[in-house]
Amino acid sequence: QVQLVESGGGLVQAGGSLRLSCAASGGTFSSYSMGWFRQASGKELEFVATINWSGDSTDYADSVLGRFTISRDNTASTVYLQMNSLKPEDTAVYYCNANLYWGQGTQVTVSS
Repeated sequence: QVQLVESGGGLVQAGGSLRLSCAASGGTFSSYSMGWFRQASGKELEFVATINWSGDSTDYADSVLGRFTISRDNTASTVYLQMNSLKPEDTAVYYCNANLYWGQGTQVTVSS
């Protein structure tokens, strides 16, 4: 059973940066594509970014393209989401995903 634990969320002012981390255990991390999703209060779950098993292919939602960067360290079984130029509309609970497995989420709040 794969376990995913997110960290790094918090409160930041608009224009600021945060770096989310997702530590994986219980599986073969390097074999999974990994993704970040988010859910704002009262809204549906939204795709943010994904990265393939080797880290050489990434994809982003249009809303975060050019501001967010997904990366991974297979030796540390960790995937990251570097978030720059944050906007109030980025406020959400951010979830890490690997196949059918999800983390518990980490809250990101961006104040205007």
